[in-house]
Amino acid sequence: MLVGVVGKPNVGKSTFFAAATLKDVQIADYPFTTIKPNVGVAHLSVECVCKEMGVTDSPRNSACLDGKRLVPVKVVDVAGLVEGAASGKGLGNQFLDDLRQADALIHVVDASGSTDIEGRKVPPGSHDPAQDLDMVEREFDLWMYGILKRDWEKATRSLEQTRGKAVEHLAERLSGLSVTLPDVEEAMLRLHLRTEKPSAWTDAQILEFVRETRKLTKPSLLAANKADLPTSKANIESLRKTGREVVPCASEAELLLRRASERGLVAYSPGDPGFTVKEPGRLTPAQAGALAMVEEKVMKTYGGTGVQEAMNRAFFGLLKALVVFPVEDETKLTDREGRVLPDAFVMKGGSTTLDLARTVHTELAEGFLYAVDARTGKRLGADHPLKNRDIVKIVSSGKRG
Repeated sequence: MLVGVVGKPNVGKSTFFAAATLKDVQIADYPFTTIKPNVGVAHLSVECVCKEMGVTDSPRNSACLDGKRLVPVKVVDVAGLVEGAASGKGLGNQFLDDLRQADALIHVVDASGSTDIEGRKVPPGSHDPAQDLDMVEREFDLWMYGILKRDWEKATRSLEQTRGKAVEHLAERLSGLSVTLPDVEEAMLRLHLRTEKPSAWTDAQILEFVRETRKLTKPSLLAANKADLPTSKANIESLRKTGREVVPCASEAELLLRRASERGLVAYSPGDPGFTVKEPGRLTPAQAGALAMVEEKVMKTYGGTGVQEAMNRAFFGLLKALVVFPVEDETKLTDREGRVLPDAFVMKGGSTTLDLARTVHTELAEGFLYAVDARTGKRLGADHPLKNRDIVKIVSSGKRG
């Protein structure tokens, strides 16, 4: 699964991305700092099964910090979108194209209202961030609309003459955006569109179809960034009234804490509601002042920086993701090398034991016989739906590696 970080220029997208991934990216206080997409690895925070199962060994593919498992996931940060992006303004159509494979979106907005629709600095509180939300969604819809409208009349008439299926045609046209046949069917059903005569659809109906498809295939939440600034609180409440899922965020604070943790200055784990200064004497006056401000304006106000919360809610909430622990010995909870609970995999909601086998190794899936629930010892079939924090052994006639 892939989550895209989007928004207009100069709202702190790259700071959010850097705070989530600790990847060095160019960050500056002016529009269009980012041109090419940044791809990095963030982590989901989930309760590990180690304490429940009495495990003390270190994992392999993800860190376990006092019972909190940090499981790697893929994130892409694309350049800022401006009005007219779908028509190519500011290289917008290229930036939109960078989001093709995203399964969900984290839409970063400047909650302080200190940047205008183009991302230029304005007095704090003078711009309504809800306008940015509408603009970015509209540009995404217009871009998808443009993809569908290419040769629309010719294609739909040919389809009707040959008695082809509109659903299959639309799914094929949008397949590059990770749109599937069931997605198209669901969007058409919701809108009561005539499947037998797509040539009769109006431009408004096509745009409505595109909008519904985008909601289905690119679900999103709002990261209300710069939440620690004085003008942000009122805007955050207004954004919540739009019906969108809103997470107050302070990306600069998260980046500061994670860098300080790396240097051993503070004890902090992503998503924690607070932090502890390890050695106050090592801090410069500027560092001590910055940490005090984070404590007062972020931690005490919001109970965290919101960056990890946004990441978790994008995967676990929007995408219904699951974290599953595969093992080769269900009694000792080890892999074939004797390591205890070494791996944790993020799976899409609705995934089965066969999907897990395919994720671990294709040969396991090809020779799949059955799976075993390590907690209960119960045998599971190939179509058994996985649950979050399952511990599963795959039994296969194939060997991996």
